[in-house]
Amino acid sequence: MSWDDGWWAYAFIAIAGWLATDLWRWLGVLAGNRLREDSEALNWVRAVATALVAAVVAKLILYPTGILEQSPLWLRLGAIAVGTAAFFGSRQRPAVGIGTSIAVVAAGLFWLGF
Repeated sequence: MSWDDGWWAYAFIAIAGWLATDLWRWLGVLAGNRLREDSEALNWVRAVATALVAAVVAKLILYPTGILEQSPLWLRLGAIAVGTAAFFGSRQRPAVGIGTSIAVVAAGLFWLGF
C-alpha cells in the first residue's frame, strides 16, 4: 500500500469522525450522571429525541427513497398502523413493533411484485 492508493483519506475521515463525536459522547455521559431522572432537562432531552425519531419516520413514510418510493402510501401507512398495534399489544416492546412494521412492508412489496 502506498499513499497514492487513497486509503489514507478513508482513514482520516474515520479518525476525524470518531474524534468529533466521541468528545460529545463523553461530555454527555459526564453531564448525564449529574441529572436526576425526573429533571426538566432530561425531560426536554427525551422530548427532543422522540421528536427527531418521529420526524425520521414521517419522512420515510411521506417522502421515501429507494424501493420504498415505489411502494404505495397505503402500504407504508398500514405497516405503521400494524406495527403500532403490535408494539402496544406486546407490552411496548420496540423490537416487536419495528419488526412487525418491517415484515408488513416486506410482505406487501412481495405481494405487489417488487
